[in-house]
Amino acid sequence: MRISVAVITYNWPEALELVLQALAAQVELPYEVIVTDDGSQPATRELLLRLARNYPVRLVHLWQPDDGARMSRARNRAIAAAQGDYLILLDGDMVVEPHFIADHRAFARHGCFAQGSRVLTDARLTRHMLGRGPAIPGFFRRGVDRRRHTLRLPALARLFAKPGRRQRGIKSCNMGFWRDDLLRINGFNEAMTGWGREDTELAVRAFHAGLLRRDLRLSGLAAHLYHRTRKHVVGNPNDHILEDTRRRRLIRCEKGVGQHLDEFATAPADLRTIGRPLQHWPTVLEDMLGAAQPATA
Repeated sequence: MRISVAVITYNWPEALELVLQALAAQVELPYEVIVTDDGSQPATRELLLRLARNYPVRLVHLWQPDDGARMSRARNRAIAAAQGDYLILLDGDMVVEPHFIADHRAFARHGCFAQGSRVLTDARLTRHMLGRGPAIPGFFRRGVDRRRHTLRLPALARLFAKPGRRQRGIKSCNMGFWRDDLLRINGFNEAMTGWGREDTELAVRAFHAGLLRRDLRLSGLAAHLYHRTRKHVVGNPNDHILEDTRRRRLIRCEKGVGQHLDEFATAPADLRTIGRPLQHWPTVLEDMLGAAQPATA
């Protein structure tokens, strides 16, 4: 079983560095880490090229222009590019415990996807973590919410793992899927842009396809770094897409991962194999800088 980790990021290289350090320190390493980037400034690319020099596994950077929040498209590109047969979806502000990959591997079952959890950190604790390294907080640490998610008790994890179709609490910040299952339902729905509901809509189509959800509790631990979050807005167009998926019992979305498979028919470059300094990457950096500049008359 070859595991790919798809980390989505946008303009927070300090958090991303902590996430990648934690993945590099796993007791069981993944096959690859794919950083799928929704239009970050060049600082993210610079970080990745620096980390790649000594990174222990294949490290890939997929960048798309900043054209609003297009998380579904970014994640689909990672699914298409993945070389593993099992894919862990992770947000770029989720710092994982050293047994995270091993726990996901032990938990994976065919016919199911894994829904992980997260412990929340406040602003002060997040600043501390950013300055001290990737260790996740313990049970008694100040600045922690959802404290129960700091406990790793894998022998008890099976008590929470009964397969089901519960839609509440679906979050793509910590999920595990067999790649073939994601391809079967055509990945994330790219008609859904902006904030929210794309992960629930994906799970609903997975249920329609016959997959079941298993909750990964007391293992697969991760700490979410604090940042301001958007509140749900009544009338969000993504709500209407989700309800249409439920009503029509859709399995595949129309605009999904399938449109990216040809692009990644050949595996994307491993940044560790790139021995040239940053100044030899003008095309990538010019594209990134150009997308960030306002148009001029």
